[in-house]
Amino acid sequence: MMATATVERTVANSAGAPKRGVLGRVIDRLGGGFLQALLIVVALFWLMPTLGLLIVSIRGETFNNSSGWWTAFTQPAQLTLANYSDLLATGFTSSFWNTIAITVPATLLVIGIAAMAGYAFAWIEFPGRDAVFLVVVALLVVPIQIALIPIAKLYGSLNIFGSIPGVVLFHVAFGLPFAIFLLRNFFAGIPKELLEAARMDGAGEWKIFATVVFPLAKPAIASLGIFQFLWVWNDLLVALVFADTDNQPMTKALQSQMRQFGTNVDILAPGAFLSLIIPLVLFFAFQRYFVQGMMAGSVK
Repeated sequence: MMATATVERTVANSAGAPKRGVLGRVIDRLGGGFLQALLIVVALFWLMPTLGLLIVSIRGETFNNSSGWWTAFTQPAQLTLANYSDLLATGFTSSFWNTIAITVPATLLVIGIAAMAGYAFAWIEFPGRDAVFLVVVALLVVPIQIALIPIAKLYGSLNIFGSIPGVVLFHVAFGLPFAIFLLRNFFAGIPKELLEAARMDGAGEWKIFATVVFPLAKPAIASLGIFQFLWVWNDLLVALVFADTDNQPMTKALQSQMRQFGTNVDILAPGAFLSLIIPLVLFFAFQRYFVQGMMAGSVK
């Protein structure tokens, strides 16, 4: 009997083992070192445009018009910081702070409101909960363009058209549906026993949300924060419609420089690099949470 059971387990293990493909067997033979080297090469190619933009931003206009950016490696005398001085002289600093003033509140408000709404949709019973959540999901497919004119008329009647609060409110309104959907799915995956234990200890819904649910949602919140920050930081359409010249973010400032100066690379390149570097740093700082947040609610 023991020998029969051993044979059955062996047959079952051999039958259930997944078959390796040709590519998988090649990777196994070459070892992990080859795969790591391949990923490093891919990463270098991915970062090459960023490196090229950095070098172009610190080269003189004459060199940029006459040769490629890679020639700066053999001729370091081409490099100069005069482009950044010229950029700051155009008033780009105020556009940078306007971008911060728009992006940070729009990101924090979306995270805060969506976290509370997601918890309510996941764990609080109230009349019409499922119907309201379906409406929120349906708002995901509403294009932003159809709201530009109605919101512009509303802002005009409220006297906030062209102001930073108006731009922030627009980004918050259109960022909430996806944020609520993402966080609700993550909160629904939290074990129910944790919430029941907290309720047995006398904790109310606010305390459960603040001390149990919100700390567990760090991966999803970090992922949502990256998405929302990048969307608002890189936005041009909303800025063109709702931000005036005094409150314009960097994207609109760069667009106006392009319209005014045409191919003025010595102004556009440093501005583009400054607008790129902060989202890049943010992504690398929170990348360990990114994949976890993307998988939020995908597996029950």
